[in-house]
Amino acid sequence: MTFEVYVHVPFCLRRCGYCDFNTYTASDLGGGASRGNYASMAVREMRLVRDWQLAHGISEPAASSVFFGGGTPTILPADDLATMLQAIRDIWGVENGAEITTEANPDTVDRAYISSLADHGFTRISFGMQSVVPHVLRTLDRTHTQRNVETGVRAADEMGLRSSVDLIYGTPGEAPDDWRRSVNGALDLGVRHVSAYALTVASRTAMGRRIAAGALARPDDDDEAEKYEIADSAFSAAGLQWYEISNWARPGFESRHNLGYWHNVDWAGIGPGAHSHYSRTPGNPSRLRSWDILHPRLWGRSVTEGRVPWQGTEHVTDRQNIEETVMLGMRLREGLDLSLLPALHPDSRGIDVLRELNDDGLVSVTGNRIIATVRGRLLNDTIIQRLFEALDV
Repeated sequence: MTFEVYVHVPFCLRRCGYCDFNTYTASDLGGGASRGNYASMAVREMRLVRDWQLAHGISEPAASSVFFGGGTPTILPADDLATMLQAIRDIWGVENGAEITTEANPDTVDRAYISSLADHGFTRISFGMQSVVPHVLRTLDRTHTQRNVETGVRAADEMGLRSSVDLIYGTPGEAPDDWRRSVNGALDLGVRHVSAYALTVASRTAMGRRIAAGALARPDDDDEAEKYEIADSAFSAAGLQWYEISNWARPGFESRHNLGYWHNVDWAGIGPGAHSHYSRTPGNPSRLRSWDILHPRLWGRSVTEGRVPWQGTEHVTDRQNIEETVMLGMRLREGLDLSLLPALHPDSRGIDVLRELNDDGLVSVTGNRIIATVRGRLLNDTIIQRLFEALDV
């Protein structure tokens, strides 16, 4: 059994125009929910969650990974992140050699900050790089420069922390050569892990409103497909293998925490909007998924009142779990176990559809695993839809 802990820090210096995450600036919150007491509030939620686990007979092993995401975790003092990490050690325990990651805005960290993270046991930093091209960064409302990213990565290298960078492709006005510059800029840093995501535009964001008004061009599927192939080719040539549709790493440098999500392990999510996942609990044969109250003020009120701050829960049946395993498996380099198809629907034409997908160049079958090709990764939704239609899902 594997157990992970995710801590959501919902604060940002400013809201990027494309961002639809559960994040807040001081002005969003009318003066701001107190960043000053966030660490102590998160620790209180950890204790409430642990009490709930004990009351329901859930005994988790020490955490194999911890991930601080956001928002911008590094908007808080490094000592606050260390306080929350120490609480996880005290409440659940953390395995020796565990992966301990924080996301970081390059504007919010310097050598002293990164040194403090290393001193407190962090092992990995994921930098929000997005692009190296100034006009693309401006469109995304990002204020950092490539020099900030380089300074952070170099400091992390010197202090023994692994680094990853996040990139976004498909920004309005981004030419293919702009994207090549960003891909090469990431590789020039020498990082051993890169995540590259197609820009997703939500209608309620500032960018979504500008696109709806015609002030910005809407992202184009063909353009994004070309840029994905550019990234995959460059990363592969540099020795970074894809291991999930949007993630590339040198062997051994994959994000262990995110692999846990994709393998449906147990995890506790702490903080506004964070999700949790638990395997079968005593007296209930299905898995449990929960999600925290979104708004920091309401979340904090629940914690202060001594209630686990869940907005809702749902039980995931065995069939639903297999369906999710199919969807997640088709995103992974290791692929999908063929034996799951009869488990979903013994009389389906799933094997016939697999042959069709193989003939169409969307998947390959190696042993008992179905693995998406590059073209299949670009058409992942189509693969899932055709499989589920064949399986009567």
